[in-house]
Amino acid sequence: MIRFIHAADPHLDSPLQGLELHEGAPVGLLRGATRRAFGNLVDLAIEEAVDFVVIAGDLYDGDWKDYSTGLFFRGQMVRLQAKGIPVYLIAGNHDAASVISKKLGLPENVHVFSTRTAESMEVAGHPVVIHGRGFPHRAVPENLAKDYPSAVPGRFNLGLLHTSLTGRPGHDTYAPCSEQDLRAKGYGYWALGHIHQPEIISEDPWIVFAGNCQGRHAREAGPRGCRLVTVNDALEVESADWQPLDVVRWQVLEVELTGVEEESEALRRFSERLGQAVAAAEGRLVAARIVLKGATGLHGALHRDPQRWRAELTARAQDHGEDAVWIERVRIETTPLYDLEELAERDDLTRVVLDSLAQAKGGALTLPPEIGELFDILPSEVRAAVEADLDEARRPAILDEVRSIILDALATKGGHAA
Repeated sequence: MIRFIHAADPHLDSPLQGLELHEGAPVGLLRGATRRAFGNLVDLAIEEAVDFVVIAGDLYDGDWKDYSTGLFFRGQMVRLQAKGIPVYLIAGNHDAASVISKKLGLPENVHVFSTRTAESMEVAGHPVVIHGRGFPHRAVPENLAKDYPSAVPGRFNLGLLHTSLTGRPGHDTYAPCSEQDLRAKGYGYWALGHIHQPEIISEDPWIVFAGNCQGRHAREAGPRGCRLVTVNDALEVESADWQPLDVVRWQVLEVELTGVEEESEALRRFSERLGQAVAAAEGRLVAARIVLKGATGLHGALHRDPQRWRAELTARAQDHGEDAVWIERVRIETTPLYDLEELAERDDLTRVVLDSLAQAKGGALTLPPEIGELFDILPSEVRAAVEADLDEARRPAILDEVRSIILDALATKGGHAA
């Protein structure tokens, strides 16, 4: 029996930019998360006494700021060397040969595949051959898989490849190839990297994206980890068990407020949803993006005073204990309950305002020149956050917020429903 770990995309010391702009963000915990998750990977390899570990690219997030990143990785490899566990890795687009300028010698148990051509490495003491090739440059538009050798007879053949396959949302297209390209090689297992969402493409043969070891933002929500693979004496994969490694669990938590009229009920629903996420995280910090949805009588109040609502939600999060929950952002995507046709019949002025809002609904939000001038004097980190919020993709949401405030004002008089 052979057992190995398939991991990918650790992105050690990924910078997680802009955290300082979030009041109360656990910056130290978030910034150290990629290292701690990688430490969990090494712990798992030692505890399970695996025969070897493969890492399918993007070990690093880019060129090292200093040597501490390389020293951390090297120290973890020494731990594995002491247990006789070899490691096989390839470079991905983030740590391509042309990207990493600083170098450190690695322990003898670490084997790095060539970036010039596909090569094959035998695992000493086991009937296993690993085939792989790393990225010579950050952008690799060609199909690397076509140059991989055919399977070696009488061996368990493992392909190590950093690829987007035929493409995945949110990821650049690198080393594109088809499922059939991989099947044609006759390997028993393809250990893929680059796509951060864990995914089993096929079980015959096994074609697997391990996903990244640690989610880094809300677009990488859900558990992150690696695969613990068992190969039987017939050199067939028996299992590829999922193993979580993450220390921070990013979650997008949708809270359904349809029909809710009372603030207390909205907060109760939020607390219930958050409690479920905390329980599922099993002691990890939950980094949560909250999305409030549904047709609710609280729609106008949510848009009128979003800061107070964020504070209320944060207060409920505190009830779960220190370092249990951090609310990264609150998005308000509710809709009103009032009847627009009924509002329009109130008076001519109200009808004119509603007609104007309807006409603007499909329009674009054009920023005045003065905004561009202000950008030039903002600190770089503040400017980046403001520009992100005013990005063209976000402008319809800003218009919706303005509409919500105006409509709520029309629908109420002196703070009471008209």
